Amino acid sequence: MTTSPRLSVLDLVPVRSGQSSSQAIAASLDLVRLADRLGFTRYWFAEHHNMPAVAASAPPVMISAAAAVTDRIRVGSGGVMLPNHAPLVVAEQFAVLEAMAPGRIDLGIGRAPGSDPVVTALLRSSGPTSDVDRFPQHVQDIRSLMSAEGASVRLTTGQVYDVHATPAAESVPTVWLLGSSDYSARLAAELGMPYVFANHFSGAGIDEILALYREGYRPSPEHPTPETFLTVNVSVAPTLDEARARALPQARMMARLRSGKPLGAQETVEDAASTPLDGLTSQMADEMLDRWIVDEPQAAARRVRELAARHGVDEVMVVPVAGSRADESLDATPGRTQTIELLAGALGD
Repeated sequence: MTTSPRLSVLDLVPVRSGQSSSQAIAASLDLVRLADRLGFTRYWFAEHHNMPAVAASAPPVMISAAAAVTDRIRVGSGGVMLPNHAPLVVAEQFAVLEAMAPGRIDLGIGRAPGSDPVVTALLRSSGPTSDVDRFPQHVQDIRSLMSAEGASVRLTTGQVYDVHATPAAESVPTVWLLGSSDYSARLAAELGMPYVFANHFSGAGIDEILALYREGYRPSPEHPTPETFLTVNVSVAPTLDEARARALPQARMMARLRSGKPLGAQETVEDAASTPLDGLTSQMADEMLDRWIVDEPQAAARRVRELAARHGVDEVMVVPVAGSRADESLDATPGRTQTIELLAGALGD
């Protein structure tokens, strides 16, 4: 592959030290406006719960806001964690989003809860959820409910009852399955659906999992051929040193998460540089930085092209992990803005 891949963004809506959720969300909406102007293909919001450094807990709400301030970019979820939600509720939310922004909505669905066991129990006790063991059936239910034909339910009386996610659907969101293991890859192949491997979270086994998806793919009317792209954590700055300094707060947060240490708001660049971690956690953070694309613009662009070519994809979804300095505005995200601007510019050269 000699051409540059298309670019997209996955946004966790990071919240840094001293920043309110309102300011973090305003910064992300500025970022989606920029991605729209720069010609990015899609912009997805993640679902995580009860994390001090992440404001992305309700993807449909963020998608609605993003669709309202953009013109052409696809907006969607990366993803909705289906065990936390009733399938009909998901279908209704995304059918309405599609009616608001026809042809621009993606519904990415994940099987993980996106939360700790306590929050998972709270979600299950406080609202409608779905059984993770029925994940394949619920995925198909959502697709049927959002279609113009809707779905049919047989009542205990034997009567057939028609159900529609929205009364007069003219188009439907594109539904993607997401995962970091082979489960969702096999299911997406079986159902003839697009699939994304969460490479930004865990790159282990990516070649084998993509091969399983492609080789086992059963064509569907909507998707006659397999569709996939890659996600990757990225920090781009005018120099390698700055790119690495801005990526360090996110790497340190991920290292704390994976080692079971207490979490807080994302550190500033200065705090991350001046506050030592224990040896093992620090080593984990350094290893993450080495795996991510953290570089100056031309080198980062080369690595993105190489990644796409190595795995046979023509789109790369970047997670802009560049943090902020203490003196930068709380309602902006300069490091992430710089990352997508410089990367898009270098890939266009």
